[in-house]
Amino acid sequence: MGTLYLVRHGQASLGAADYDQLSETGARQCERLGDWFRAHGVAFDAVLIGTLKRHAQSLRAIEATLGAQPDAAPRPGLNEYDSEAVIRAVHAGALAPPTTAEDARAHFRALREGLAAWMAGRAQPEGMPTHADFVAGITAVLNEVRALHADQRVLVVSSGGPISHAVGQVLGLGHEAVIDLNMHLRNSALSEIRVSPRRHTLVSFNTLPHLAAPGDASWLTHA
Repeated sequence: MGTLYLVRHGQASLGAADYDQLSETGARQCERLGDWFRAHGVAFDAVLIGTLKRHAQSLRAIEATLGAQPDAAPRPGLNEYDSEAVIRAVHAGALAPPTTAEDARAHFRALREGLAAWMAGRAQPEGMPTHADFVAGITAVLNEVRALHADQRVLVVSSGGPISHAVGQVLGLGHEAVIDLNMHLRNSALSEIRVSPRRHTLVSFNTLPHLAAPGDASWLTHA
């Protein structure tokens, strides 16, 4: 049997002109994860990532402390949905940039509403695939891992949407449960799926073993 290690990218730049950049904290989160992998003797036979900048930056930060891994294979099916497009599909007018706690809460309330509408087919965010096509991209990655790497360790670096959908598929969850997983997934969090030629089995979800020391509370972020 093999293991699929799903890693959400480190903290990005919510509220900035370009969200798709790791913050300094995000890079350090991923460096700590690389340290944890190295300390526990975890190295990878294959690496799959999305094509977003924050995915590549997170992988580089992991490798800075873990050491070089196999060349990453880009998979667009691991890319995040466009959260702004999701919100615009159900929310008239622009939301304030999420620079305060209240702005952030409003942003995520609107995002949850938009995701529910997109997943149910009540809204189609501009420039985005249908939800069925989004899910198909994630399914293709899961199938690839099962077909080609069933006895290996595979690292996937992606985002909250694809990871929560992957876990939802393994567990047979409905849309609302997948949204709940998505909203609670933390930056640089690790989820593990056991892989065999016939099935996937969830082992852990949204863990932060590399940020579990006393005093690490300030490292815990969600965006």
